[in-house]
Amino acid sequence: MSSEFVHRYFSESAKICHVIDLDQIDSMVEILRRARDESGRLFILGVGGSAANAGHAVNDFRKICGIETYAPTDNVAELTARINDEGWDSSFAEWLRGSRLAEKDVVMVFSVGGGNRERAVSTNIVQALVLTKSIGAQIIGIVGRDGGYTAEVGDAVVIVPTVSGDLVTPHTESFQAVVWHAIVSHPRLKMVATKWESL
Repeated sequence: MSSEFVHRYFSESAKICHVIDLDQIDSMVEILRRARDESGRLFILGVGGSAANAGHAVNDFRKICGIETYAPTDNVAELTARINDEGWDSSFAEWLRGSRLAEKDVVMVFSVGGGNRERAVSTNIVQALVLTKSIGAQIIGIVGRDGGYTAEVGDAVVIVPTVSGDLVTPHTESFQAVVWHAIVSHPRLKMVATKWESL
């Protein structure tokens, strides 16, 4: 018999599935389709567990959707050099500058809070989005809580609904994976069959 907590966790996950904003997911698919058609690139930003999700998602967008995709956290040498020499706050923005972020590109954020200037949380994401807006590239994201700065400035942002205040992080990081897998599997983006489905 499952414990009360396990039952609660999966019941909440099911509830999120029923109330998540599917229109925002469709909007992200269209933004990414247009970017690919225009030879734009995708840059995925995340910290902590969201950084690990970013690395996985880079693989999927590149391999399944044919979108040139990168994450700053996949190159630990460059990222830590930038943090050491230039500071944490500017590390993602300076990495995007070094990647010659252009108007036809897309920046995707995976974050529990979406960044918050006033509380000085995930300030490297905030500075990266300020740069992105100034260049005119589009911003998409999968975030939790109220979406933070990402939701404020983003073009299409899925806010994972908060169903329990004490489980915001695990639900948000779990649903980052659910949502990005829905995106890379979408018929308008998917170009290559995944291995098990092709057997």
